[in-house]
Amino acid sequence: MRFLSFSSFKAVVLFSFFIAPSISAKQYFIENKQAYQDIASHLVAGDSVTLKNGVWTDFEILLKGKGTKQSPISLTAETKGKVILSGQSNLRLAGEYLQASGLVFKNGYTPTSAVIEFRQNKENLAYHSRVTEMVIDNFNNPDKEESDYWIALYGQHNRFDHNHIVGKRNKGVTLAVRLDSENSQQNYHQIDHNYFGYRPVFGSNGGETIRIGTSHYSLTNSNTRVENNYFEHTNGEVEIISVKSGKNIIRGNVFFEARGTLTLRHGRGNLIENNIFIGNGKDHTGGIRVINEDQIIRNNYLEGLTGYRFGSGFTVMNGVPNSPINRYNQVDNATIENNTFINVRHIQLAAGSDRERSATPINSRFRKNLVFNVNAQQPFTVFDDVSGILFADNIANSKVLPELAAGFKQQQIELKLAPNGLLYPDSSINAGASRDLTTLSRNDTGVSWYAKVPAVVAFDSGKTHTVNAEPAALLTAIQNAESGDVLEIKAGAFTVPKLIDIDKTLTIRAQKAGSVTLSYERSTLFEIKNGGSLKLDGLIISGERCPDAAGNSVVRTQKWGMIENYRLEVLNAKLVDLDINHSFSFFVTGKGALADNILLENNQFSKVTGDILRLNTEIENLGVYNAEYVTLQHNVFNDIKGAVTKLYRGGTDESTFGPHFVMTDNQLTHVGFGKRNKRNASVYLQGVQVTNISNNQFKNSAPVRIDHTVGEPKTLIARNTFDGTSAPVVQEIHFGGPSTAIVKNNTLINQTQD
Repeated sequence: MRFLSFSSFKAVVLFSFFIAPSISAKQYFIENKQAYQDIASHLVAGDSVTLKNGVWTDFEILLKGKGTKQSPISLTAETKGKVILSGQSNLRLAGEYLQASGLVFKNGYTPTSAVIEFRQNKENLAYHSRVTEMVIDNFNNPDKEESDYWIALYGQHNRFDHNHIVGKRNKGVTLAVRLDSENSQQNYHQIDHNYFGYRPVFGSNGGETIRIGTSHYSLTNSNTRVENNYFEHTNGEVEIISVKSGKNIIRGNVFFEARGTLTLRHGRGNLIENNIFIGNGKDHTGGIRVINEDQIIRNNYLEGLTGYRFGSGFTVMNGVPNSPINRYNQVDNATIENNTFINVRHIQLAAGSDRERSATPINSRFRKNLVFNVNAQQPFTVFDDVSGILFADNIANSKVLPELAAGFKQQQIELKLAPNGLLYPDSSINAGASRDLTTLSRNDTGVSWYAKVPAVVAFDSGKTHTVNAEPAALLTAIQNAESGDVLEIKAGAFTVPKLIDIDKTLTIRAQKAGSVTLSYERSTLFEIKNGGSLKLDGLIISGERCPDAAGNSVVRTQKWGMIENYRLEVLNAKLVDLDINHSFSFFVTGKGALADNILLENNQFSKVTGDILRLNTEIENLGVYNAEYVTLQHNVFNDIKGAVTKLYRGGTDESTFGPHFVMTDNQLTHVGFGKRNKRNASVYLQGVQVTNISNNQFKNSAPVRIDHTVGEPKTLIARNTFDGTSAPVVQEIHFGGPSTAIVKNNTLINQTQD
């Protein structure tokens, strides 16, 4: 073996005459971007390119050439995991028999439409090519609404395997199989053994993890296989995998605590088998949604799923008669057999039935399935005629609906844990998934050299630091703290002269509740930025030293451009003197920001000229909203000019789960009558999907106002006292019938006549 040095581009070419697949094959060791550009257009079958360890910034890699099955062209890292592509970087493959591996994309985003793309442009695609052992970690465009793919598969016979994909936060599908040309159809791609980690709730449409095709090409076969992948906390939206083409195989995958469903949205003749769905009772964990013709769903195992409606543990949809290509084709000739449903809360049939979606399932079979709920509660909901589904040889441990009873045998079932980690009944029961079903481990997927770490740092999970009651001490402690730490302030009162940026998970609490008083001199005290989450406990916070100007707040997010979801918890606090000028709110969200969770518990708010929680900046009616979960419990609100909460989700999109709003055991007095409170409401909710307002006392306050939009919202208003306060007002904006809200057992006293 000998070495030739080319000083003009600092590359080393190694010729091997021992086992080289081709006498002309070369091995290139590349030290900089220019060196790669110098050799990139000359690669031939058998050539290999190794990138030097280090951080490569703004590196757009085009791997192009014609390898062969025996002699592919390869690109890899000097050491797998030690080549970091940051800034505006990407990888494109174009040609035949290309292989790329070992690179890590982090601390940046793609300058084009995809991070990894199996094409150079629409004329030059990749065929028989492979991307393996790659990492894409939080490689997000800072504009959350700017859409891109992380992986875009074009061409035919390509493989994407053993990759680690985690943390997509901006709009767009994580992995898309594109069918927009004849050369990308009937592609026989293979997507296997990948680890698809945390994808946070996106808060609108555009958060799928995998999409195969689009509605425009949904009558085309893709022939893509998605096998033996692990989906963990892929929570972006209601569709985890969106199948929009035909003849695909989704087999042997694990969906672990993942919100949403594997959805057969468009396309015919897909096979869904041997998949495992483990929800562990987590909110909105779902299973499989069936639409269209000739679908086969067999030998799947589903356990502990709580989702409902389009996100149910199992859903068979109604279709649209003579459906346009982008709507819902009727379910026809579906085979649903030998599946196991254990503690699946909702199995919904003829779901979505309305005046448009009136085509009920036909020519279909639901047989040899096992249905078990530990509380013996039957899980089925039927929304329309299901006589077009033949139910036969199914077994359940509870009674089912009368229209399904002929196809079910009810009997007592005892489940035991099998060596594969799944629950099975006695061997005499001939129903449900097979006993030799293979359980994929998360360690069997992704790469061995990149850790699968928790995506969210819990509050109070780090060290506790004692802080003197001085502004400099607090600011220094915040700067030096690690994510998850607790800052415990000694007794005292002090004024903070600077706005405090929160870009990590922090708890700030009084050493003794009520012994610390914070005032501040800027328009806000805390600003939550990307990476930040804040918990306040036991503090007294005063607005008396704020600027004499409108629009102050205590906490806000950054005003625009927040890509990472955040959490806010406020406990055992007193908020006073938020009345220096008008529109002084406790919390104000920036546009595009999304809270995973906001919790107010056991606090006292008095003399506030604005709102307590202002969560209504998304006014374009595109299905976007500012908070997934909002919980208010055991708080006292007194003399609030605005609303306790303004939470807004507009539009008619049905692809999200939230928002969720819970308000229990609070006291409201003189709330909502400020002249700038245009909604004239103490609580104003629009488009909220789950609402529970119960056991609260409203005294001399504006009414609760709720506008229902789409998604069959669940609203409960119960056991509240409305003293000198009008009854709640619930309006159905899109639904033509009476209100679907449950309003019961409330007490109205001292009502006045208008």
